[in-house]
Amino acid sequence: MNDRVAILVVDDHALFRESLVRLLEGEPEFRVTGHCATIAEAVRLLDTEAVDVILLDYDLGQEAGTELLEHLSSRAQKPRILMVTAGMSSTVTRNAFHAGVAGVIFKHSAPGQLIAAIRSVAGGEVWLDNSTMQSLIAAAHESPEPQSVSPALTSRQRAVLRGILDGLSNKEIAGKLQSSETAIKAVVQDLFHKAGVRTRGQLVRIAFEKHSADWLNHES
Repeated sequence: MNDRVAILVVDDHALFRESLVRLLEGEPEFRVTGHCATIAEAVRLLDTEAVDVILLDYDLGQEAGTELLEHLSSRAQKPRILMVTAGMSSTVTRNAFHAGVAGVIFKHSAPGQLIAAIRSVAGGEVWLDNSTMQSLIAAAHESPEPQSVSPALTSRQRAVLRGILDGLSNKEIAGKLQSSETAIKAVVQDLFHKAGVRTRGQLVRIAFEKHSADWLNHES
């Protein structure tokens, strides 16, 4: 079916890559368009196949997977990038998101979590697990670049933002906060306005890039 999510797998570890392909081929909503070990091979495959999501390893031996982003910048159609990695430093994680990566998931994650991450990224959202969020917060606090003054968030806005960062839908956030879905939608719109964005993915990126010191603290 043409409406299946087209996926390209880029990983230099052959056994992991082939196991990942077998897992994805067992999901009727996904279609693996190809898999390869290098950026050059990935670029050639992208020239011949339309791809929705790239599962990209960071450590490709002699090259960093994020170098592929430079090749994608000039393309009219840009696939969403989900990094599938054994580990990345806080600074590398931050830089990857700044460069346009839509999510990071670790290779030791459960298959169900990987499937959920692909669905989220393919749907235009940003995928962040707790480890990645902590890395981004740490990187933001270590950054020498001054952050802009952040508009204050209410305790309810902080709670809703945390739910968004946890990947919850408005309905799930409403259930967690014992509120109505309509009320949560209104809070999300307030967050969009304060961040100057229109989508959840943009909100997550701006929260980490510009407001992490104020918005992502656990204290109200």
